[in-house]
Amino acid sequence: MILITHDLAVVSKNTDRLLVMYAGKIVESGETMDVIRKPAHPYTDGLLKSIPRFFEDKARLNQIPGMVPSMFNLPKGCKFEPRCPNAKEICREQEPLIEAIGGGREIACFYPIGERN
Repeated sequence: MILITHDLAVVSKNTDRLLVMYAGKIVESGETMDVIRKPAHPYTDGLLKSIPRFFEDKARLNQIPGMVPSMFNLPKGCKFEPRCPNAKEICREQEPLIEAIGGGREIACFYPIGERN
């Protein structure tokens, strides 16, 4: 079964494997709980940090800065680059290919969380 949703709580309870997409491309994949517990792509991390936490008393939810690009005018290079806290020059010029990072995980990012920053 394929489940397409933005509801990560539903995903965490009903799937074994998770594919995270941004601008129509897979940016991270792996076993669901591995991705949720330790996201490697900055977009995945931003999604998880935006989930409301009932034990936190906050006036506003965390959000990913910037705007989603128009599918008719995608930026050159990594599509998440304009919103990415880890972006460097190569991200503006080249689109990263999805690569294995071990443990059945894959990521399309030149500067994954916790590596090469």
